[in-house]
Amino acid sequence: MDDADPLPLSALQHWAYCPRQCGLIHLEQAFDDNLHTLRGNAVHAQVDRPGFEVRRGLRVERALPLFSDRLGLVGKADTVEFEPDGTPYPVEYKHGSRHKAADIAACDDLQLAAQALCLQEMTGHPVNEGALFYASSKRRRVVQIDDALRTLVAETAAAARAMLAAGHLPPPTADMRRCHGCSLRDRCQPEALARLSASSDADLFDPHDDLA
Repeated sequence: MDDADPLPLSALQHWAYCPRQCGLIHLEQAFDDNLHTLRGNAVHAQVDRPGFEVRRGLRVERALPLFSDRLGLVGKADTVEFEPDGTPYPVEYKHGSRHKAADIAACDDLQLAAQALCLQEMTGHPVNEGALFYASSKRRRVVQIDDALRTLVAETAAAARAMLAAGHLPPPTADMRRCHGCSLRDRCQPEALARLSASSDADLFDPHDDLA
């Protein structure tokens, strides 16, 4: 990937979840579906058609293209609600319930914050809040776009871009719990790589060293 090429917004969420997953998708262009991704696709099918409507006095844009020249990001927002003064409020749709593990929810927050930064640059309006809508519970979870989250977006974008520029696939995540729901598990082979790594470490130990 050339440094001048924009980074897909989705790469940030993939990197936050697992750098190797990000590499498989965005470096090796590999992707497989499973039940989780199919459910996600079904949810997004409802909002992926570009269009707008006026709801409760708000202009609501669907599948709105996004970009940030400053961060080198490009993508689209599921839904953006525009206040009467033009201030945008991004709403990202997710399958499942809003009661997710904190570390997984943080990946969603990062993706939403990246959308907020794009909208802020595009419109000139500060975007300090957005929401994640979870299809199973049909409830929103409001996310404050604070300074820490803004900094994390920039750091994650830089890390993902560096990986793509280097062209090296990262190792599997140390948190194997994340592997269970990953559609790329068969391609990744995290358990096999872990055994190989453990075997290589064992080869570095010579049982006869103490006899010298």
